[in-house]
Amino acid sequence: MNKLVLIDGNSIVNRAFYGIMSTKALMSADGVYTNGIYGFLAIYFKIMEDIKPEYVAIAFDLKAPTKRHLMYKDYKGTRKGMPEELAQQMPILKDVLKAMNITIIEQEGYEADDILGTLAKLGKANNLDVTILTGDRDAFQLVEKNIKVRIPRTKMGKTEEEDYTEEKIKEEYGIEPLKLIEVKGLMGDASDNIPGVPGIGEKTAISLIQEYGSIENIYNKIEKNEDNIKGKLREKIAQNKDLAELSRTLGTIDIHAPILSDLELIRTKDWNRQAVYEIFKNLRFNKYIERFNLRRKCSSRSKSFI
Repeated sequence: MNKLVLIDGNSIVNRAFYGIMSTKALMSADGVYTNGIYGFLAIYFKIMEDIKPEYVAIAFDLKAPTKRHLMYKDYKGTRKGMPEELAQQMPILKDVLKAMNITIIEQEGYEADDILGTLAKLGKANNLDVTILTGDRDAFQLVEKNIKVRIPRTKMGKTEEEDYTEEKIKEEYGIEPLKLIEVKGLMGDASDNIPGVPGIGEKTAISLIQEYGSIENIYNKIEKNEDNIKGKLREKIAQNKDLAELSRTLGTIDIHAPILSDLELIRTKDWNRQAVYEIFKNLRFNKYIERFNLRRKCSSRSKSFI
């Protein structure tokens, strides 16, 4: 079975940036920190070596408001801006990826999660084995047969990862991956400033979804007095139906984003070796220059994962 790797660009570069300390040893010739770029590439090279996919794409968020911001103006309203040391690295990282002929996908009004979700389902529909590389557990809702999520961790410059399959998520949460959307609707998400039902945490939300299956069914049972929810918890749920439904919508990844529909556009391609060499030289990535033998000028080309 052919393989597709999808990468959450913002999530992975953030993890790399905070996982590797900014030092002068990780600075370009013109004085820009490069720890985020270096760590991102380390994670990228590892997954490409492990999986050796025929198809790959990297999704990034844009600064423009998304449809979720239009729906709920406080969406992600508590997040701090990107540190300047990382912001300076983003255009350089994208230049590197373009020189490596890796497809970058961004879509105004949509988040990287929506792009990843749309491509993951497209890949599955085309009989590909799909791996989503992200540090965001929101992607767990996308997991099913032939779609898994890989969570990387960078410690002291070393990358470790863990794969989440349908079976692993059922084992850890006691529900099917798709039901995690219902859980988020009840508990919300502080990192995205999704409100949820006040006072409901993950444990209670999971327990409710295990018993009732969905937010819709919870409210149907409450309206008919056929539920087993007691006291203050029942009162909180009953009083916050709108918030639960809004939070469920905000937490649902759109798997129909208006992006490419031809997977051949994201088939792996050869690097522009000279362009990659020039960028790596400026970034002082001597380790990668030697690893991929980029000093040697020759007519042969190397695949991006070799």
